[in-house]
Amino acid sequence: MRVIAVVMLLLFSAISARLVQVQALASEWYATKGLRQRLATVPLTAERGSIFDRYGRDLAVSVQRDTVWADPSLVADPVGTAALLSPVVGVDQETLVTRLSQRDKRFVYIARTVDVGVADAVRALDVAGVGFIPESKRYYPAGDLAAPVLGEVGGEGSGLGGLEYMFEDLLAGKDGEIEVEHDLEGMEIPRTVRRRIAAERGTDLVLTLDQNLQYQVEQVLVDQVTATSAQGSTAVVVDVETGDILAMASVDGATEAGPPRPAGASSHNRPLTDVYEPGSTNKVITVSAALDNGVVGPWTEFDVPDWIRVGDATFTDHGGHPLERWSTTDIVRESSNVGTIMIAQALGKERLDAALRAFGLGEATAVDFPGQAEGILLDPDRYYSTGIGAVPIGYGVAVSLLQMVDVYVTIANDGVTQPPRLVAATIEDDGTRRPEPIEAGNRVVQPETAAAVSQMLTEVVREAPAPARRSPATRWPARRGHRASRWKGSPATPTSTWHRSSGSLLQRIPASRLP
Repeated sequence: MRVIAVVMLLLFSAISARLVQVQALASEWYATKGLRQRLATVPLTAERGSIFDRYGRDLAVSVQRDTVWADPSLVADPVGTAALLSPVVGVDQETLVTRLSQRDKRFVYIARTVDVGVADAVRALDVAGVGFIPESKRYYPAGDLAAPVLGEVGGEGSGLGGLEYMFEDLLAGKDGEIEVEHDLEGMEIPRTVRRRIAAERGTDLVLTLDQNLQYQVEQVLVDQVTATSAQGSTAVVVDVETGDILAMASVDGATEAGPPRPAGASSHNRPLTDVYEPGSTNKVITVSAALDNGVVGPWTEFDVPDWIRVGDATFTDHGGHPLERWSTTDIVRESSNVGTIMIAQALGKERLDAALRAFGLGEATAVDFPGQAEGILLDPDRYYSTGIGAVPIGYGVAVSLLQMVDVYVTIANDGVTQPPRLVAATIEDDGTRRPEPIEAGNRVVQPETAAAVSQMLTEVVREAPAPARRSPATRWPARRGHRASRWKGSPATPTSTWHRSSGSLLQRIPASRLP
């Protein structure tokens, strides 16, 4: 009995010592560990900044939705829980099993920014370890309007293209986080947020685009693509005085899926990213440089045949004509390839190249945009033997549409460049509006040169065919460009034919004439 009593005393003493250690000495440690097992840190995604047109109309906004998440350590049956949630949230069951089986994690996404009905259905399931946090979902109120310009936001909330991607750091804001507590059964305990770091909303962008004008331009392009069965079309409208881009549109041609339509958000913003040979629209640079360097005047005359040999190539005018005595103005009015090449030969390839670069060819425009093309412009010492014939009339040169628009803006702006811009201002979370500066330009040609070229371009539309002359637009300077490629026959199909062409029109009109 004495031995039993001693053993019992020693056991009681050990238990007492352990109780003292747990309850007195280590109680705080155990309490902290227990709390940690009940707490989960949940990210709070910042609300993305909005994108507005120049008049404050919504182009891209964020609407709050619920995101469904889970704490895998509190999910007893990942397979069964995944089978329960999958048909409700629309996420593959295997994917959910993988996420819910990560027992070393306290937070995984089940489905982000779900609709109200889906969130209510998940709540009705009352699944242990599953909770909800508010997140914003991106919406584009005008649908595909200016979609290639705006870009899109992916499922993870980041910009995938266009301005959404370019200005991700500004638009995204700064995420926060909260700590939430669960009970022993894994259910979130209401009103038990232990810590909160507030998310900071993203910065808003105010664009230079005019939503109404953008819509009108897109509809005109759709009509023209439909009428001509073209593969697509693009257009840019720029304010000459400020460089503000008022409209930038891309339209896709008809496919098996449907008729012509404005390009979607996943499409290239073609006026900035795609290049083409400008053709006759490039003649303005050649003539401007020759006038500005005193090589020719508006009424300097040339004997112009309908063909000319340069290197090993023959260049011709559109439609044959006898030898003509044409002035510089006549050559521009008639869009004579041969006359323009004769002017370029008098100018020389070095001065021609200097003019092309001064007008902005061969380098990206001032607009910040992902994937913007610089174009292709060879150095004069790398010209082929036909270079002085091809380049002056817009061949052997590749430009974006906005680069060529900038050329005509420079002429319209009395010979001074006006760098284009697409963002007019930013608005911070506290409402502070910060206008983007209008950049100063550089003089490319003298005012009298720009005025002379503008007058020549006015003559182009005045001498247009009778139906076109009746249009009010013939009062203002314009230049058309055309690029055609033809191919006939091949070893495989010797009787086949193929034809591809592209056309362009650049014209200055008063702002009062815009819709």
